[in-house]
Amino acid sequence: MKTTTILFSLLLTLFYSCQTDKKETIAEAQTKIESFTSNDYLDLVALFKEWRTFEKPPLLDGAPDYTLETFEKRWPKFKELRSGLHAIDTTNWSVENQVDWMIVWAEMNGYGFNHRILKPWARDPAFYKSVWSYRSDVPAHEGPTNHGTTELWTYTFPLSTTERDRLLTDLKVIAPLNDQAKKNLIGNAKDLWITGIRDIQYQSVVLTDLKKQATIKDDAALVSVIDEAIASTNDFVSWLQAESKSKTGSSGIGKDNYTWYLQNVHLVPLTWDDEVMILKRELARAWTSLKLEEHRNRKLPELVDASSPEAYNKMADEAAKSLITFLDQEEIVTVKPYFDPALREHLGAFVPKEKRNFFLIGEHYDPRPLYSHFYHWFELARMDTEPHKSEIRKGPLLYNIFDSRNEGTATAVEELFMQAGLYDDSPRTKEIVYIMIAQRAARGLGSLYAHANEMTMEEAGGIHSEYTPRGWMKTEKELLIFEQHLYLRQPGYGTSYITGKYLLENALADYARIQESQNKPFILKDFFDTLNSIGNIPTSLAHWEMTGSNNHLKTTTN
Repeated sequence: MKTTTILFSLLLTLFYSCQTDKKETIAEAQTKIESFTSNDYLDLVALFKEWRTFEKPPLLDGAPDYTLETFEKRWPKFKELRSGLHAIDTTNWSVENQVDWMIVWAEMNGYGFNHRILKPWARDPAFYKSVWSYRSDVPAHEGPTNHGTTELWTYTFPLSTTERDRLLTDLKVIAPLNDQAKKNLIGNAKDLWITGIRDIQYQSVVLTDLKKQATIKDDAALVSVIDEAIASTNDFVSWLQAESKSKTGSSGIGKDNYTWYLQNVHLVPLTWDDEVMILKRELARAWTSLKLEEHRNRKLPELVDASSPEAYNKMADEAAKSLITFLDQEEIVTVKPYFDPALREHLGAFVPKEKRNFFLIGEHYDPRPLYSHFYHWFELARMDTEPHKSEIRKGPLLYNIFDSRNEGTATAVEELFMQAGLYDDSPRTKEIVYIMIAQRAARGLGSLYAHANEMTMEEAGGIHSEYTPRGWMKTEKELLIFEQHLYLRQPGYGTSYITGKYLLENALADYARIQESQNKPFILKDFFDTLNSIGNIPTSLAHWEMTGSNNHLKTTTN
């Protein structure tokens, strides 16, 4: 990608757009670059490892230290790492290695953006949620997450001696982190503050359930630490509730910051206005396609939802078989041995009609649209069993930089698999696909207005609810709150499902056009296998690596 000229243009972008350090001039930075220039890829790998070590904050009373004093103290080291990255000249590198450079660049931009704008440790109480009982369906937790979490899903009960010690160590972080949070949280973001209290309250419920487990309730040391964590969490909740009465500010980051973040951190080559246009278009297209599909299917019987656990289990099993068989026999993607078990761990269970949320409603008619979205679990299984050879992309990227790739792909394949013939045996299932697209477009559109501070989170949820077909978002409010809260916490995430789909379709179209221009057949399986081999990196970078063209990245790198 880069000549020396483009290297400096990237630096100029960083300085003029981010302005994280106004004391260092362009000339001073250029002098550093000229003094320490390297063109060895191994230097990038070494710098990446040093960067990732630095990114984890030091400890304060046994918990990650997010105090202002520590951030200020560590800032010169960050500048040094950033200068070291810009001192690496990638001219004549392979596209794959240049992409790795861009990943590190984006992560460092994310750190700088968090430092100056997002500041979750100061604005976002949910940042201090420490206990997680489930694995995310994307490479890392959705939204800003502290570095001292207790990942209960990684433990097998009853605990071995080693695992018991690990759990004790994890749980001991909670109390000092909560104490620190009460000093660090000085923001005035009303929606983030008030809604974040729910996350901390639920942590107390999870800890209480943990204490009651048969293999733990008689372990005096563990119970004591859990009790301390519960008391600390409840005290933190009380403090948050008391402080919430004085919170009056907006929670969005504004259009300009949102655009900068998209382009320079998540490497989505779009603006806030671009995303509004794309989501409005997808919302209208989904509604129109749904109504045309309903018209086409008007003489067919309606889908019948599963009405018992036995009916649901039978439907789920058949749906899993149908999807895996389709992907294999229709040569959509190379089906690996881990695909089927990865999917079957997440087939779900019967839920009474009155308790079903948006996704569960569709899942009880035909699970295949949702199971298509569970492409997520194929990707996580791949990370576990076939980690990428690159040290830089083998693990989760920081700051949810993977969202356009993972959420965008999972959303895109819902429709792509449909268009490739998955529902030839059940035309009415296509209606569910368009309902899901409309819901994703509506909720993302609401999140855009919330980040522009043109709507409150509740008003954004109104778009989310009112523009989802058939009233499926009005059946259960918890999902609505969870999603809009997450998207307000993590800029770009709420739109990534639809804009990531858009970027993937662009990549597929460009890939197909190049194949055609070279008189080569377009083979869908080759496209997906290539995408999978590239890893869970921004779709814009995967596009570059698949086609050799980075024209779509001009808004990001210039």
